[in-house]
Order: sequence, then C-alpha cells, then structure tokens
Amino acid sequence: MLLKLLVVEDDPPALELMHEVLTSLRAEVRTLSDSEQAAALVNQERFDGVFVDLQMPKVDGFELARRIRASSWNKSTPIVVVTGQDDTKAMQKAFAAGTTFFLQKPIDRQRLTNLFKAARGKMFENRRQFARVPLQTEVICQVGDQTLRGPSSNISQGGILFEAGRSLSPDTTVRLSFRLPGRELRIDVTGVVVRVDEKQRAGVRFTHVVGRELQLIRDLIGSDDGESTQAQNRPI
Repeated sequence: MLLKLLVVEDDPPALELMHEVLTSLRAEVRTLSDSEQAAALVNQERFDGVFVDLQMPKVDGFELARRIRASSWNKSTPIVVVTGQDDTKAMQKAFAAGTTFFLQKPIDRQRLTNLFKAARGKMFENRRQFARVPLQTEVICQVGDQTLRGPSSNISQGGILFEAGRSLSPDTTVRLSFRLPGRELRIDVTGVVVRVDEKQRAGVRFTHVVGRELQLIRDLIGSDDGESTQAQNRPI
C-alpha cells in the first residue's frame, strides 16, 4: 500500500515540487498551505508521515510538531521538518517538539528523494503499529479486583478491541490475557482503555508487552492478507 503523507508548506513552488516528487515515489500526498488547517487535520486523520515547514504564519513548524505529538491520531507519526535554518538551537528546539528528520532548504529533487528513502522504513514501521486484523478470541480483563470476559473484534500491534460486558472508563489501566489462533501460549499484556463505544466495546492500547508475545502479534498481523484500510484509518 502507498504511504499516506501530509505536506504543510506555505510556499507554493516548494509545495508543488514536494507533491510532484513524493507522488512519483509512490506515495499518497495531501498538501496544505495553511498550518492552522493542518493542526486541525492531524486530529482527524492518521498519516504515515508529515512534512512541516518550520517558518509559517499562524502556527509555525515548532508548534505544529508539538500539536502532532499531542494528537491521538499522529502522536507517533514521523515528522520531517523542512527548514532553511541550520543553527544548533533551532535543531534542538525542533527535536524537542517531536521532529524525526530534517530536510534542508532549498529543496531539490535528489535531496528530497534521498530523505524520503531514508525515512520510508520508519514510516512503514509506524503504520504497522496501527494496522489491525480481525481476531475472534476470548479476552480476560483484570481491572483491580474484578475480572471481565468478552470476545475480541480485532487486534493491532499497539492494542485490541473487545466486548467488556460492562462500561470501562477511559484512562483505566487493565491487564489482559488472550490466545492467538493456533497458539497455546497465552498473551499477557498491560494496557490503558482509550475508548469505549455504545456497544461497550473497549479499545485498549498496550503499554507493556514482552518481546516474544509482541512478535507473535506482529506475525499474526503480517500474515493476514485481508487487512482493512478502514480499520487502519481510525484510532483503536
């Protein structure tokens, strides 16, 4: 699947060049010249990577990076800061705001191509964290001294959706135990409830999974060819 990128740049020629080059590198590219619109969009859609001009009116690149990191949709999305500044203080400030990569201005095709090829692996890695596949298995949920049981709907590398049987509150810490198809080993994880829908299905984000069990989850997701794009584009 194509990487889904957001490019935020207030200079029209630079924006057009970045769109042309990134599209030619087999990416789905969304462009915006208004940083305030971009700040709103990152709270509505998930992207695999965001390119941010550092110097923009309204919301500058530093603040936009901070808002991306604060969003539920793109808190771990790689951010590429596009800047003409090369002083150490600006770079430190950008890294502190959540920047992952730097692209130095003036932008040219080769420099942008090299940067994208270097960043692509990180972007795919971030996408895999949220890719979800259907999973029907019993989930045992420990909340304090209470034990809940219910069937799961889907799973990702970063979390699981299951029927809790009663309403759980967001931000509640839970311990979950479940089995994957064809595996005897139980997966035991710690997580935090991030959402509960009207059907009392709880979306839990994993906060602690041991290495071997995380690899089993990755193997399950990687072996499923029916991965849903719609599922990827909403938070768990």
